[in-house]
Amino acid sequence: MRKSLTLLLLTATLATSACGLVKRRGGEEFAVAKSAPLIVPPDFSLAPPVTGTGGLSPADAQQQAVETLFGGPAPRPQIESSLLERAGDNLAKPGIRSTVWDPDTRVVDKGQATIAILSAQPAASDIATAQIGQ
Repeated sequence: MRKSLTLLLLTATLATSACGLVKRRGGEEFAVAKSAPLIVPPDFSLAPPVTGTGGLSPADAQQQAVETLFGGPAPRPQIESSLLERAGDNLAKPGIRSTVWDPDTRVVDKGQATIAILSAQPAASDIATAQIGQ
């Protein structure tokens, strides 16, 4: 037991003293490279916008940004087209996602209580109350 304790103490001493032998190379504050001098950018002869001329509308700007980022619509691979054709992609209505969340569309029977709560007018009180007629 005494030998193992001595060996452990000797190993720990050597391990910590070895840290001083390793020469650390830190940053040298005097070896700083100088950056290039600032220059005046070239004149591109850009004219200011003329009053009365139309620029891009927000929709056109958004479309142009999307096309720049992602490119145009990519053609579908033949396997995907045949799979969609078998699934009946021509049977779906084009604007179905807009129609589903329309308040007049009844996709699921919500029940009279739910419809009454959803169509209730906001109360003029700070206290929330709910009354459901039987």
